[in-house]
Amino acid sequence: MELFDTATVLARVLTSGVVMSIEKSDRELPALERLLTKRTGRAKAVLLNSRTGALHAALAGQGIGHGDTVALAGPDEATTAFLAWLGVTVEGQAPAAFDLVSLTPENAGRLDELTAEATAPALVVDLSGLGFGPAAAVLTDDERLWARAERLKIFGAYDLRTMWTQQEADEDLVPGVQFNYRLSPLVAGCVRMALTHAARPAAASSGAR
Repeated sequence: MELFDTATVLARVLTSGVVMSIEKSDRELPALERLLTKRTGRAKAVLLNSRTGALHAALAGQGIGHGDTVALAGPDEATTAFLAWLGVTVEGQAPAAFDLVSLTPENAGRLDELTAEATAPALVVDLSGLGFGPAAAVLTDDERLWARAERLKIFGAYDLRTMWTQQEADEDLVPGVQFNYRLSPLVAGCVRMALTHAARPAAASSGAR
């Protein structure tokens, strides 16, 4: 993405007056969620401010936590180490608890292709490689998985519904601990622009044929 495009996104977000991720009127986060669900064919998206946050949410969404064992297809050292920190042991490769795709400027235009064969309940898309800071998403078709993952975040969708009333929207989803995993609208806006631009050459070439 060109510097001009980045400046345009930053100016749009800053002049909107909504620069904090706890604002109900924010439009950047929902827009990125819509783009990711459309590109991956998943029904729900949870946006997070780090890859590790997304890994945590993908597991917590399935009720997986300390003392549990999961299967993963070829996890890298960093993933295995973080899961060990969570107290989760990796054994075997299938059925995988989640699929993981890491995006860069070079492969961002192939998001649809890269996620087409993902079959795990949760799809983790690491957006950090796009160059706008730590960012990731968990995509799923499972409503309950989405709800649990979203509830893991401080000021996630559930907190925004009830933060002024001090009431729980769904007591069954209350986690033992919440984490500051919520993504910044500034980062979300830049990531969305990068993904939109990355998809354009592929669309243009397919139209030419």
